[in-house]
Amino acid sequence: MAVLADSDTRWKWGALTANRIAPHSGADRPEIRLDGYLLRGRATPTARQLTEVGVRADSLSEVTAVEFLRAMSEKTYDVLVLALVGGGVQAMLHGLRRVWEDRRDRPVVVTGYVGVVYEKLADGLLLRHGADLVLANSRQDAERFRAVYEGVGADASAVTEVALPFLGGAAYTGEREPYTVVFAAQPSVPESRKDRTYLLNRLVEHARRHPEREVLLKLRSKPGEHTTHIEELPYQKLAQKQELPANFRLVYGHMGEVLDRTDLLVTVSSTAALESLHRRIPTAVLTDLGVRESLGNHHFVGSGCLASWDELDAGHRPVPDAEWVARQGVAADGAYESAFDAARGRIAKLLSSGDLPPLTPYYTPVTAPGYLPGILARHHLGVDGAPLPGAPAADKSPGPVRQIVRRAARGAYRHGVQRVAPVIRRMGEL
Repeated sequence: MAVLADSDTRWKWGALTANRIAPHSGADRPEIRLDGYLLRGRATPTARQLTEVGVRADSLSEVTAVEFLRAMSEKTYDVLVLALVGGGVQAMLHGLRRVWEDRRDRPVVVTGYVGVVYEKLADGLLLRHGADLVLANSRQDAERFRAVYEGVGADASAVTEVALPFLGGAAYTGEREPYTVVFAAQPSVPESRKDRTYLLNRLVEHARRHPEREVLLKLRSKPGEHTTHIEELPYQKLAQKQELPANFRLVYGHMGEVLDRTDLLVTVSSTAALESLHRRIPTAVLTDLGVRESLGNHHFVGSGCLASWDELDAGHRPVPDAEWVARQGVAADGAYESAFDAARGRIAKLLSSGDLPPLTPYYTPVTAPGYLPGILARHHLGVDGAPLPGAPAADKSPGPVRQIVRRAARGAYRHGVQRVAPVIRRMGEL
């Protein structure tokens, strides 16, 4: 099996998904080989981020789109998971269609979403159309995905209901000592300095109000690192300007390990809320900044988890709605182990057919002549899926000088996003 990912969170989703959907997976399954490919870009994960994710691969290499397509023309896999942003999936589908045009023993191509789908539903779905399986992380998502495909006249048979692949861990059994409150931060939600400072202040205030509790700010990445979304205002830097109480700490690491000691999980709209609900940990989705599509917390309407810091400070503990939880693929009732059976069955059936048809994305030069060429050009591909003239295709083993230049360029980009861009924006507001 192979996974192509463009960020740490997508690598985590892709690698875990590959393990969940591997044919014949189960207690008696043979060991699978997993080759990982990291698409070179602004969010290419660092070694620390990959270690924190905790997913191991038999091989791992950083590639351009053209290099990846060349590798797929030379290697043979049973299953390929595209763990990319929508435009990246679309570009790879067209590129793979071309490199596999004379092959019928191609891999089964699988794609999907890392977490909650709360924006750009139609756009993201149509960019993923053409894969053999488009995974939906819940019953609700599966219904929405099929409705979008059928609404534009596209084949919806690829939509396959599963669950988030990183759910797990021991169920919550009750309050521990010390009682631990965890705020799961997000890189881009909310965006403004004012809103992020407000949330940090309320978390710190909660720690001061409850000195007997341990209050943790769970961070996704360190300053200078990028994840799926750009983080212009890291909480670490905002926290440096405050005098923090002794029972308040910033923590990194695997989310599952943090949840092992969590008594109350608080977030704006992080997928960590679903991980927490899966383990029956009390979970609060904040309403302090409103319930808005731009925040993503509108997804939790009807969940029973919406609450404000004032309510949490006063001792309120949200109680999730069982029907809502069941529709989200959280599988807190113990059905999680069978959540990937349908996907495994479909993959096994496709592989046994021995003659897979060419990939057929909905977007073509006929259906989207003003949109598709730009999507493909970002990955240096033409409308026929072939590399454009001058497309970067580096050596398989770049030398030390080239590696240093790449790291310097990536660091300069991150510095621009996190330091220069906010200053320019503030100057423009004067």
